[in-house]
Order: sequence, then C-alpha cells, then structure tokens
Amino acid sequence: MNQMKGNKNLLSEKEERFSSAGFIFAAIGSSVGLGNMWKFPYITGENGGAAFFLLFIVCLVLIGLPVLLAELAIGRSGRGSAATSFMRAGGGKSWFAAGMLQVLAPFLILSFYIIVAGWTLNYSMIAFNGQLFSTTDYAGEFNSFVSGYMPIVWQGIAILITAGVVILGVSGGIEKFNKVLIPGMVVLLVVLMIRAVTLPGASAGVSFFLKPDFSVLTAESALVALGHAFFSLSLGMGILLTYGSYVDKKQSLGTAAIAIGAGDLLYAFIAGLIIFPTTFSFGIAPDQGPSLIFIALPAAFSAMPFGALFGGLFFILLAIAALTSAVSLLEVPVSFTMERWNWSRKRSVWILTLICFLLSIPLAMSLGMFPELTIGGKSLFDGLDFITSNIMLPLGGLLITIFAGYFWKGAAEAAGLQARWFRVWLFMLRYVAPILVFLVLLHTSGIIYF
Repeated sequence: MNQMKGNKNLLSEKEERFSSAGFIFAAIGSSVGLGNMWKFPYITGENGGAAFFLLFIVCLVLIGLPVLLAELAIGRSGRGSAATSFMRAGGGKSWFAAGMLQVLAPFLILSFYIIVAGWTLNYSMIAFNGQLFSTTDYAGEFNSFVSGYMPIVWQGIAILITAGVVILGVSGGIEKFNKVLIPGMVVLLVVLMIRAVTLPGASAGVSFFLKPDFSVLTAESALVALGHAFFSLSLGMGILLTYGSYVDKKQSLGTAAIAIGAGDLLYAFIAGLIIFPTTFSFGIAPDQGPSLIFIALPAAFSAMPFGALFGGLFFILLAIAALTSAVSLLEVPVSFTMERWNWSRKRSVWILTLICFLLSIPLAMSLGMFPELTIGGKSLFDGLDFITSNIMLPLGGLLITIFAGYFWKGAAEAAGLQARWFRVWLFMLRYVAPILVFLVLLHTSGIIYF
C-alpha cells in the first residue's frame, strides 16, 4: 500500500489517453464479446424468446446504464488502476479490497475465456477449408477436439494476439484494434443477419424473438435478464473502471454510456436475428445451451447453400468478439501491475500472459483429457466460470452501486450530469440497483431459487 501511495499517478505520467471515438469503440469492444452471441441466444431460448429480450432491454437501461456510468465516473475520477480507483476517488483504504476483486476477476475470466476464443479461431479455419462439414457427427467432432491437445495450441494463439494488442498501448494498440475490428464486426453481423432471415422457415424464428408472450416470464427470468445485462456490459469486472481512467475530462460520460449501451443492445438484437431464424429454419431447439454454437449451428450451415462461407464468417465474427473482449480483460491486471510495481507495459503484458496461459492449460484439460480435474463437482473450467461469473461479478457490481450511491462525495462532479438527471441516477444507485443486484448474487450463487 505504501508503495502504491508513493508512486506518481502512473496513468497521467506514462499512459496515453483514448480519443473520444476510440474510447467508445474500445468500451463497445469489451461488451460485445462471446456473451451476446453465445450465451444470450440460449438463455433467451430457455426463457421464452421475445418477452425475455424486452426484459433484458429494461434491465440494461434502468440498471445496467446507471452502474456503467458509475464505473466510468469512478475510473475517471480516480485516474488509477481498478484496484486503486475507489481509494483515489475518495473511498479510503477500506475500499482497496473491493478494487482488488475487480482486478482478480477479469484475470481469472481471461484464463478460461481464451480457451473459447481458441475454439472460435479453430472453427473459423476448419469451416472455411471444409473440414468442419466433412462429417455429420458435429457433437463427436467437438468432443474430439476439446479432448485433445489442439485447444491448448489455439488458446496460445489467442492469448498471443491479445498480448500483441495490449503491449502496443492504449491509443496505439487497444484503440486502433477496436477501430478496425468493430466496423468489420458490424459488416459481418449484417451479412449473416440477411442470410439468416432469408432462409426458408426463418419467419418462425423472427416471431419467436420479436413477438413477446409475457406469460412465459418468471421471477427467475428477471434475475437472469439482469445478470446478463451486467455480464454483457462488462460490469463488475474492472474493465470500465480501467477504461474510465483513460478518458479525457472533456468526454461526456453520459453520452458515452448511452452509446456503449446502444452498441451492446444492437449487437444482441442482430445476434438474435442470426441465431433464431437459423435454428428455426433447420429445426434446432434454441435452448440447447453452449452446444448450440459449436454443435447445432454447424449442422445448419452444412445444409444451406454456401454453408462453408457463411459458417466461416460466423466463427470469424465470434473470434473478433472474443478477442476484443480478451484485450479488455488483459488490460485490467496490466494497468494494476504497472501501477503497483512500476513495471513497464511490456514486462507486465508478458508476465501476465505467461501466467494466464499456464493457468488455462489445466482448465482446458478438465474438459476432455482429464475430466477428473474438478472443483465443487464441476470441471475446473466450469467451476472457475461459476465462481467468477456468478459470484465475483455480481459482488463487484454490488460494491460499485454501494460506493457510488452512499460513499462517494464527488459523484455529481465526476458524472457530469445535470441536476435532475443526477438525482435520478443517484436514486437508482441507492435504492434500486443494490437490491436487485444483491438478489442476482443470491440467485447466481445458488442461495435462492424460484
């Protein structure tokens, strides 16, 4: 702690800043990850389709955006790493543990996230060269792949790409990377959406996604929707605290928060218009869980004209989404180590990349080669996913709402909102968000069920 207090403000001395547009691109890149293309479709399928999507929108706007704005404002006010943002914003030493939670969580998430990122890179290649469609046993193909050593090779490639971007810095690496890939992602989304909605029988999938039946919603659906709003916006994992510290003081955080939320929502909307028309067109149940992407959808692509092309484009889209998020996840601990030990960016990136890759190896092995590697009755991969996504992230989001709503005296100035909007924002953070996020934490951790 003394060493941290003795250091100069690293972010003002050594770091570049995002441009206004670059910051929004980077923040959108962190949020439009695998969650909205992989997780969102199947949880929407499990919870009734259109009604759940509308509930997700409500949660994102009323709860997600206020918390997102709080994270950005704390980060810009503190001008430190995620570990010290609370303290620098006036929270005192007692908030250091809350900050460390938001450094540890993204690092642990990255250790299994790059595994799935590696899968998407592999599937992009084998879809384009036709190998993916040389068999009709897609479950066997996937299980054979994850049970071998190749996932370790591919996750190594994924983490090296991630490291290569982060090592170039904020404006020279992260900003430029997202400015190139996010527009490319939009083009791919539109192409795949047009292909999906023009498939025979696609209208049934469009109706499932856009015509709500509110009778299917439950209290559990509401908590799942709120939890996914947090996950899809990258809340509670230190990313927006860190990115907020790179934002110029002239940047309107309210406008940025709306732009990030809109980008995330648009991505989820188009993802739904890709997944559901495709699944309904080929008679695939949309509630199959994670296997939907790597097992069910390849079967659909194989049956459509130019399936290898569209399948390859789809997995490239997934790979872009995975890598833009991975870059954000790595930047959080990199920022911390640079501040805490005064490491250079290059040293921080390579040390953390090596540790992360070594940690990811047993996680990948627990899915196939060594299924006896378990924690709490789950594979190491699933166990770490549960701990981070279901406990650490909701807890981090809860601490954000409590700090911003009750302990932060500089909230009004840092948020830069007009008085009437500041009162609304503060009301949500004090009286609505903490209760709902606490219920999400109880639900995702398995303490309460409906």
